Amino acid sequence: MRFKGKVAAVTGAGRGIGKQIALEFAREGAALAVISTRESTIMPAADEMRALGAHVLPLVADVSKEEDVEKFVAAAYEKFGRVDVLVNNAGMSRDNLFLRMKAADFDEVVAVNLRGAFLCMRHFSRRMMKDRAGRIINMSSVAGEAGNEGQANYAAAKAGVIALTKSAARELARYGITVNALSPGLIDTDMLSGIEAPVMESLKKNIPLGRLGSASDVAAAALFLASDAASYITGQTIRIDGGLYI
Repeated sequence: MRFKGKVAAVTGAGRGIGKQIALEFAREGAALAVISTRESTIMPAADEMRALGAHVLPLVADVSKEEDVEKFVAAAYEKFGRVDVLVNNAGMSRDNLFLRMKAADFDEVVAVNLRGAFLCMRHFSRRMMKDRAGRIINMSSVAGEAGNEGQANYAAAKAGVIALTKSAARELARYGITVNALSPGLIDTDMLSGIEAPVMESLKKNIPLGRLGSASDVAAAALFLASDAASYITGQTIRIDGGLYI
């Protein structure tokens, strides 16, 4: 129960990695403020967290819209009085070769993956600064480090998340707030569901550990960075990719 008495805010918590991170925080005793753009996913996910004994505030919000972020922050602090950990997990993709990519698809992916992280960091950190403590964990991707064919928009946004993390870490360290990023590789979530089996097997051959990662693998790293054990770690990006990029 490392997080008993703590409050974690997790974006994109309705499914996949974000949901698993929130569930692990619930198991470890944290109260949770969680959001998704879909009521149909965030409400059942919140019920699962409550079943683990957590106090949960679920909301429908779009992190790319500043008014939604402001409402999320205000609601979290009104209910819990504090937020100790922010996990910026909300994300989306609109894949295509960049020569064929529509500008609207580029803008939307950057708005959610990068602008959303920026907005949440800015509004939550202003509150954390008053407590002179906090943990911020941003979700990047190995695509943001190595690039990926057909994902110019997603890779650019995730690269931006890494740079944003480093810059914010420098600015917020004086207030006792750490800012780090996670960089998952091929993780077995809905985002990979459209990949055909032969292609998936080929991808696995490039992973030294020989398997896809799980949402639990990413969640474990998130909880470590949020814990007291990581109090001297800031501005870092941790890859969770089975050795895909060494």
